[in-house]
Amino acid sequence: MISWIKGELVCSWQANNKFYILINCQGLGYEIQTLESVIKNVNTKKTPLKEIILWLKHIKKEDSDMLFGFISKDQRDFFIQIINIKGIGSQIGMSLLNKFSLNEINNAITNNDKKLISSVQGIGQKMTDRIMLELKSKVIIKQIEKEKLDESNFLVENNELNSILKDIDLTLQSLNYPKKEIKDLFPKLIKAIKDKNDSFLQKDSISFETLLKEAMNFLEKNSSNLAQ
Repeated sequence: MISWIKGELVCSWQANNKFYILINCQGLGYEIQTLESVIKNVNTKKTPLKEIILWLKHIKKEDSDMLFGFISKDQRDFFIQIINIKGIGSQIGMSLLNKFSLNEINNAITNNDKKLISSVQGIGQKMTDRIMLELKSKVIIKQIEKEKLDESNFLVENNELNSILKDIDLTLQSLNYPKKEIKDLFPKLIKAIKDKNDSFLQKDSISFETLLKEAMNFLEKNSSNLAQ
């Protein structure tokens, strides 16, 4: 199985609404269907030897072998997910990624923006509903995983803050706040710290006392909302 390729761009061309590149990799020429953005990106390079790296999906049929290439692994993985949906072929997947960025597609799926998805040629209402149904849970899970990774990396880079938050966790437990509420609180608190939208979170004022006070405010507001 071919996962990615690194080589020299020989040429690129367009046939109807499909975009292709030919890559020389160790003396072999690989013809790959790709996105228009990939070709534009490579053609802006000023070096005479235009080296390119693409993540690949190999689709083998009875009468053909096809390679599809993408700049990022996330694009390639999304393409694989969408062509695994019943009734959706490779060209629908490529058309969707040609018209919109991966972030735009993920936001549309999360926000149930059927109009954006169905604006792609070849995608009708029934197919749009199928895409929403099949991919929404996967997109949400991926977003949660990314947020957790970002949170973890942020704490690794801020050892002092990480230590303060651990002390706050123990303090809140000793004050008999429910463990689940405490667990749900910390991503919100970390987001507020990263955004620095609140006056109490100015760089010089981050301390155990100020963060504990804000944590308790979060918890009190949450308890009030649940009671209503």
